Amino acid sequence: MKTSKLSIRLLWYITPLVILPLLFLGGFTLTNVTSSTQKQAKLIVGRFVEQQQQKMFNYMEIYQSTTKLLSTSPVLSDFLLAPPDDKQLKTQRLGALMDVFASYSEAYPDILSINLVDADGNSHAFYSSNLSFAPDAYPFFDQVLKSNLRQQQYMLPAKEGGTQLYFVQQIYSVNFHLKRPQRQGYIIVRVAPSIISSSILEAPYDNTLNLLVSAQGEVLFSSDGQFSSSYLSAEEMAQVSSLADRGKLDSIVLPSVDGLKRMTYSAQLSGGYYYISTIPKSILYQSGKAISLITALIVILSVVTLPVLIFIVVRNLLLTPIELLGEASHRVGDGDLSVFLPAHDDDEVGTLFDDFNHMVKQIRDFQGELEDYKLHLEEKVESRTRALEEMNSQLEVAITEAEQANQLKSRFLANMSHEIRTPLTAIMGFTEQLLHNPGAKNADLHLDTILRNSKHLLELINNILDLSKIEAEKLEVEQNAIEFLPLLKDIESIIQPLAEEKQLELTLDYAFPLPKALNSDETRLKQILLNIASNAVKFTEQGFISIGINFNPQQDQFIFVIKDTGIGMSESEMERVFKPFEQADTTTTRRFGGTGLGLCISKNLAQLLGGDVQVSSEQGNGSTFTIAISANHCNLGIEWIDCDTYIQNQTSSAQKLTETQLEATILLAEDNKDNQELISLLLSSWGLKPDIANNGAEAVEMSLINDYDLILMDMQMPVMGGLEATEMLRHAAYDGPIVALTANIMKNDIDTYLAAGCNATLGKPIDREKLGTVLLEFLELASDNASKWNNLLKSEKFLQISQNYLEKLPEQLELVESLYENQEWDSLRALAHSLKGSAGCFGFSNIHSAAGELETSLQENNKAQWQYTTLQLTQAIQYTLDNEDVQLQAAR
Repeated sequence: MKTSKLSIRLLWYITPLVILPLLFLGGFTLTNVTSSTQKQAKLIVGRFVEQQQQKMFNYMEIYQSTTKLLSTSPVLSDFLLAPPDDKQLKTQRLGALMDVFASYSEAYPDILSINLVDADGNSHAFYSSNLSFAPDAYPFFDQVLKSNLRQQQYMLPAKEGGTQLYFVQQIYSVNFHLKRPQRQGYIIVRVAPSIISSSILEAPYDNTLNLLVSAQGEVLFSSDGQFSSSYLSAEEMAQVSSLADRGKLDSIVLPSVDGLKRMTYSAQLSGGYYYISTIPKSILYQSGKAISLITALIVILSVVTLPVLIFIVVRNLLLTPIELLGEASHRVGDGDLSVFLPAHDDDEVGTLFDDFNHMVKQIRDFQGELEDYKLHLEEKVESRTRALEEMNSQLEVAITEAEQANQLKSRFLANMSHEIRTPLTAIMGFTEQLLHNPGAKNADLHLDTILRNSKHLLELINNILDLSKIEAEKLEVEQNAIEFLPLLKDIESIIQPLAEEKQLELTLDYAFPLPKALNSDETRLKQILLNIASNAVKFTEQGFISIGINFNPQQDQFIFVIKDTGIGMSESEMERVFKPFEQADTTTTRRFGGTGLGLCISKNLAQLLGGDVQVSSEQGNGSTFTIAISANHCNLGIEWIDCDTYIQNQTSSAQKLTETQLEATILLAEDNKDNQELISLLLSSWGLKPDIANNGAEAVEMSLINDYDLILMDMQMPVMGGLEATEMLRHAAYDGPIVALTANIMKNDIDTYLAAGCNATLGKPIDREKLGTVLLEFLELASDNASKWNNLLKSEKFLQISQNYLEKLPEQLELVESLYENQEWDSLRALAHSLKGSAGCFGFSNIHSAAGELETSLQENNKAQWQYTTLQLTQAIQYTLDNEDVQLQAAR
């Protein structure tokens, strides 16, 4: 009876609260589904138009920037400044300007033509990718003359169909008498708008019509070809302009299209053009009708079935468990703690049952614990007191360790302060002396002292940075093939002068046979060996230093044993020697100097290279450091060295650099004048004099015009950075070596430079030996390629190809004469270009030169020279045929 009354009461209150909101929500959904569909369509179309607008804007921005960069070209300025009466100079500079135009056209395939015109519309330099002639006039040129804007753009229908895009940039020069810019002409770049055409064809919905129209209503681009070159009326353009101002999707009728009601979104582009995306209204909102029907059906079904479901849920899932819970609570209140509710479903009621059972269990446990506390209170107090004493003891140990760490930090900071201030004092003092007494007798000695202390300071900073990377587990090592004998020669060339200065004997002992190479990180391996070997020299006053080299084939490790007869170490000192910021004892720093970082870094680096560093020593009798480094041969074939003769024939990279004089053309792209002078001075030691570019834009232009053997590219420059300049050169098919100059030598930075197209990197400050190694690598490679080319030219295979080429020359001669008689100038120019390249490759310089002159006269449309240059080419071919035996003998 109670269950029935509670069930009816709950249904009486809950059913209206559920049904009425459901009816309201259903009615609201039905009335607003079309509005939601419209908003969704507006959002989709609006975002689509904004994306297309941004895509077109970015496309135009690229060619606006390209036109602006072209207008500031030094080659263009030289051409404009050439005296009109000096025709030879004018022609020479015109050729250079045409090369610049051609390089831009190759870098940007959408560029159809580049024209340099004066204020009267006369063309002075014209380049076309399809070899067409310069237009007599541009229909928009009157607007260009009337406008004060330096840069303008126009879209015009092309005669052959479609629409062409023009970018116009004014060219100014400074009049030093009037002290104001003087207009010298215009650069007009014609572009095939490929991105605009593809954007017009994209659509967010089926049956979408996209248009790009001018301010006069002319349809320049259309996703439906039947509307191209048609016009929208003035009333329609007024509606389009109003939509663009509001930036909303709205319904309009375009009689010029089809007269249907269309949902249209419009956006205005630069230059007064409008981008229009329109969809028939009936198609756009068709999906909204289906949603309305489905929504109405769901509302009706919900109103009918929900009361029944509520009744079932309330009766089975709520009322029965409440009755059980009430009965159990009554029993607990009477003191019966044996109550246990049965397991229920995994829901909130089941959780409530579990919590009730847990509560009853906790009450039983608390009663038991209370009794236990009463019986064992004194024992528990004593146990807690002992635990508190142990915690106090641990706290005292932690405080002691913290104080020791603080003392170590203070000692390290004091040591670092001394180590940094000592070389800085020498650098600043001797620099001040040289500034006040530039002609002093000891100037060379002072400069040597400054350089030595600068290197010491750089080494100190590198050690601190290396240690911080090791502790942060961010130090990465490479694994490259290394010939270890040249590496040890370099080590010997560095340590030998240090040993001789202290009158110590340095020996290298090789335990043959030894592998010729290992796979490891050359820089880090050198760092380990130099750290330990230089320490051996530093802590040895008399006697010898020896470096032993062994190989353990079982563990695939090279073993380097460095012995000295120095001060040695005790057992306690050997325990601390590999810890950071510590030396053998506190007097070591005062006596010998140093930071205590070298051995710690060396041990960590050796472990990263698959090995370790161990030490054995006796105080007063010297030390022995054993360095194990993994060779990483990976079960590959090992080339062995068996005798000392091979070592004696080895030449270190430093000696090879000293003995080398190079011949090459090098471009140095660097904005800092001091760095320009320094690097030029370093290059002069190998007989090299580089060309200088002050920024990336100059580097790009000079590289496209000149054929450099090597480019040294600074990554941080004004106007255009080295990274952007490298990407542009690779995009323009420049395939020469490019070496990045940068102070950012982290691995991710180097990977970025290599991905952009750089072949190698040099860190700043520039190391002379590393610079020389780069020069040897890339310039000797070019020399080897040249030698291979010369051998190829002397081969029998090449002579046979030359004979075949001579046999085809009569056909080429007849073709030249035929094309000239039939006035097929484009074909004649293409043939001249082909003959120029092929004849040059086979060494027929007379044909190469004559074909080049004919091609130039045809490109420049110099009709007065056509007959002469054609005759010159035919005579060159005939002469070669008449002296065929002589030509082949010359090739041999």
